[in-house]
Formats: sequence, structure tokens, C-alpha cells
Amino acid sequence: MKGLGVHACMWTMQWDTKGAEIAIKSAAGYQVDFIEIPLLDPSIVDTVHTRKLLESNSLRAVCSLGLPQEYWASSNPEGAIEFLKIALEKTKSFGAEALTGVTYGGIGERTGHPPTSSELDNVAKVVDTIGKQAKSLDLQFGIEPVNRYETHLLNTGWQARDLIERVGADNVFIHLDTYHMNIEEKGAANGIIDAGEFLKYIHLSESDRGTPGCGTCDWDEIFVGLAATGFSGGMAMESFIELPPEIGSALSVWRPVARDKNEVMAEGLPFLRNKARQYGLISTN
Repeated sequence: MKGLGVHACMWTMQWDTKGAEIAIKSAAGYQVDFIEIPLLDPSIVDTVHTRKLLESNSLRAVCSLGLPQEYWASSNPEGAIEFLKIALEKTKSFGAEALTGVTYGGIGERTGHPPTSSELDNVAKVVDTIGKQAKSLDLQFGIEPVNRYETHLLNTGWQARDLIERVGADNVFIHLDTYHMNIEEKGAANGIIDAGEFLKYIHLSESDRGTPGCGTCDWDEIFVGLAATGFSGGMAMESFIELPPEIGSALSVWRPVARDKNEVMAEGLPFLRNKARQYGLISTN
């Protein structure tokens, strides 16, 4: 997981054969290092088809997901483990490097109360079990803290770090997201520092989830923090332009956040690429 990539949500959230063809060919055309593939429904993924597309376009991949409600780790750890095992097998089958995202819970999972010790015990059990399963497959496994409106379980870099330290797995990593950090952290650099050595992946997402460089995220602080801590992992642009209703509802995206995907790719991606080069996080070649 190195270099600059893009989340496939720019083109699709449905990883069937049609979605895979559009997203992989489009991403490769922008000369990114990798694509992030949504595995919201692992059962529909044709792994042979995806592997061929990735190989023919010389593109690496990372997979991500949020757990369906019936498999939330806090309340159904055994169900979460079985769902994630299937997702790991799919991830391995088409040659992706990691499975990450809200892998410990669901997008929109809130009880109205702080997490209980029982909920956190269940989450730790799932992360520990799946971390070991991922290691047996030579995969990395990530956890992404998200904002308070999307979960009550993990919202900050230090909470994710505490969970990983509790589990003690060396292939489990923190996946930060600048959109969520802009809400939850006491400064983006502090969140990056709190995540520390466990930070291996980051979503580069604007404050309104639109075009990077056109919102209120402090991008210089973000990239200074990454550079200062020696970050060498993957950076994925994530902007939500055209979402199916169920995803838009879960993420509370009610209006267009950019004119279209062409604006985001033509303006946002070069903006992030230049920042990453400026701070020495990707090659200047």
C-alpha cells in the first residue's frame, strides 16, 4: 500500500463486472498507483474477472467495506467474522493488498450512547480473529475511525491505536480519513501523530466530500503531519459524486458536492498529487 490512488466510488459502488470494467480502466487512465475497491457485497465479485482487469491495466488494489447491519461486530461478532472471512478470500483472490474501512462496524451504527465495554470487547474479538486470518493470507487488515454521526465506536486516531494495541496484531493498521478528521481531531496533524506507527493508509477527502482543494481541510497541515511522521503508506482520493440512494443515505450526502466526476478528477487529483510531491510523499518523476 504505497503511492497515490483513487476510490472506485468515483465511478461505481457496485463491484459487478460492469462496475469493475468502468472503474479500473478509468482509474488507470489517470495514472494512479492503485484503486480502492468497495466490497460492500462480496458475493457479487467475479475475482477472476477483476484480477485480469487489474493485471492488464498494471494497477494495484486495496479493498474496503462497512459491515451490513446484521453483521455489526459490536452485536454479532460471529456473524462479522464470517462475513469478513469471505471478504478476505475475495481480496486475496484478485491480488489486492489489504482489506480496510469500517471493518469493525457499520456506517450509521449509533446507539445514542458511548460504546459499552461489551461492545468494545466484541469489536476487539473480531479484529483479533480477522487480523490473524488476514495474516495467514499474507494480507493487511485496516480499521478506519469515522465521525460521530456515522458510528459511536471509533472516531479518532487514538481510539483506533488503543484498539490495535489491545489486539497486538502486527498486520492490523489504522486507516485515517481527512473528512472525518476535519470533524473529530484536534487538528489533523494531532490525529496523524496519535495514530503513529500504525498509520498505513489515508483517505484524502475534502470537508464536504467534494473536490479536494475546494473546501476547509487544511491540506498543508495534513501533508506536513504525514511527512513529519515518516508516512510511507497509501493515499487514496475519496470523493462522492454519484451514489446509490442507500449509500447516499448512510453517508448523509443529500446534494451534489461537485459539478461532476470530471471536475474532481481534473482538479482534485492534480491538487493532491502536487501536494504529495511537494512534501516528498511521492516521486517527483
